Amino acid sequence: MKKLSAIIAIVAFTMLNLTGCTPFDGKSTSFSVVYGACALLSLLLLIGSIFAVRKKRFWVIMLFFSVLVVNIGYTFLSLSRSLDAALWANRISYLGSVFLPLSMLMIILDVTNTKYRKLLPRILISISVIIFLIAASPGILPIYYKEVSFEHIDGASRLVKVYGVLHPLYLIYLISYFIATVTVIIRASVKKTVESIVHSVILGCAVFVNIGVWFIEQISDMDFEMLSVSYIISELFLIGIRLVINENQRLREIVKRVEGARDYSESDRSAEKMLEKPVSDFQIAPERVETFIMGLKSLTLTEKAICDAHIMRVTSKEIMANMNIKESTLKYHNRNIYGKLGVTTRKELLELHKYIKSVQSNLDG
Repeated sequence: MKKLSAIIAIVAFTMLNLTGCTPFDGKSTSFSVVYGACALLSLLLLIGSIFAVRKKRFWVIMLFFSVLVVNIGYTFLSLSRSLDAALWANRISYLGSVFLPLSMLMIILDVTNTKYRKLLPRILISISVIIFLIAASPGILPIYYKEVSFEHIDGASRLVKVYGVLHPLYLIYLISYFIATVTVIIRASVKKTVESIVHSVILGCAVFVNIGVWFIEQISDMDFEMLSVSYIISELFLIGIRLVINENQRLREIVKRVEGARDYSESDRSAEKMLEKPVSDFQIAPERVETFIMGLKSLTLTEKAICDAHIMRVTSKEIMANMNIKESTLKYHNRNIYGKLGVTTRKELLELHKYIKSVQSNLDG
């Protein structure tokens, strides 16, 4: 965690210094360099997320991809030499921008363990597509920008815009996501479905900073798009939260394994008690013995390993830990094993095995 915090601090400090190394009204060529650096860093973060994210979570990768697209758009815009090229670069940046709040909301829903209907992502994606088409209309329709022109100053390019009647929709879009996200975080904190209050505060800050930066850019005459930096900083904070959550989950799994190794589950205890009964107490038909013996020969290697573990009275938790399988997988194998051996429970499996062993021992004696 200390290394991660240091990396976040170094990257944030570096990016902020790059953006502030020169006045906004002079040497604007540095903007292109910063946008390019942000795009490169976004690409590296995307590649890292693809290899590092467990279970290949779609929305995490979508967020990183969206940030990359935004920074590519900003870079192309600063390097544009014509109005058409600048408008296309602007569309690219908006393509990433409209899917950023959606991705962040879905990630926060996941991090806070908030349940939602399966139809929700489809509805939100449809809305995002509509907002993008409106934001991409400049040069085609005067609804998002009433007027737009192109200027090239000190080696960098930018669009000079007069906002149209539908431009406020994007602000409403962002504010709606901000309200939804904050609501999810507060609800999760109250219901204690999030890892800790600290995580909630960090998540809220990540969302609030981006909304705040975008709003400041709208009311001020800034040439540089600070969102290119704030998005990356937000990514780093989200990575930090995800790593902390993954580490906490790993520690909890270790604790569970240790507890499972020390304590038998209720089913294991019941089976152990049955083994204490005299063999003569069991009424086992000969055909069941035959089915059991024949079934042992038909077990697969995995089923044989699990069956042997049951016979050695290894607990279910220990079996899952040793074989690195989930409870649902163990239950699946157990059903197959029980079916082949002609039993319905682990207790019956242990009873039959002990009975057969006792009979074989008497015959050998």
